[in-house]
Amino acid sequence: MERRASLSGKELKETAPLLGILGWEAGNKDTLAQLESVSGNIAHPDTFDFPVRYRRVDGACYETVVVRPTPEVCEKMVRAARELEKEGVRALSTSCGFNALFQKTLADAVNIPVFSSSLLQVPVVSRMLKKNQSVGIVTANKPRLTDDHLEAVGITSTVPVSIYGIEETHEFSRVRSDPNAALNVIKMQEEILCIVQSLLKEHPETGAIVLECTDLPPFASAIREITGLPVFDIVTLVYWVMDGLTGNRWPKIPLRE
Repeated sequence: MERRASLSGKELKETAPLLGILGWEAGNKDTLAQLESVSGNIAHPDTFDFPVRYRRVDGACYETVVVRPTPEVCEKMVRAARELEKEGVRALSTSCGFNALFQKTLADAVNIPVFSSSLLQVPVVSRMLKKNQSVGIVTANKPRLTDDHLEAVGITSTVPVSIYGIEETHEFSRVRSDPNAALNVIKMQEEILCIVQSLLKEHPETGAIVLECTDLPPFASAIREITGLPVFDIVTLVYWVMDGLTGNRWPKIPLRE
């Protein structure tokens, strides 16, 4: 996937895409392709208003990234990351928050910023909150999100978090098990909101929410609406990084007289 669009209201010249995204391989039943059709998903072509290059990594899928992360897939991601850097992208992300486990390896492999997971935001968000508040994390699979994943992106024992998963919700489970199942977006949103409501009921000290799963940003607005809390996800992280690279919200001051 590659798009060229407007950035801060100005037409971009034909250049290399700003962002490279390492995605799951095509055609595998474990890639949750139905969710990519929803605007706001990191793989949807209308999610970003700047150039993006999407590179699918052979062997990367739910099984090899979420369930049983393998060094072989990490090595393939490293090769893909280096290829994208040579092609001129200015930052790299991935299509699954569980790649947090590979954050250091990927970042060390290239000379451009790498943000493998929305979970990188958790330590920063935690610092924004009162000392008795915690960060709620909504993940695609709570049992598979280990301390190793958290520590890889700076979420130590000093960062208070409450983790809830959508792995047992009906709609998510259905598209996970059947690559041909038609996605009911409204039902999936209802189920995700139920998970969030359970999180807040059991952890009323929650001051903000971070969505680990890159399939969840399409539902972030609804979560903000029903909770009144700030919600962060991979899309908020992408725009934060892109603003650091290309932000031009006001007229440029000349470098010299």
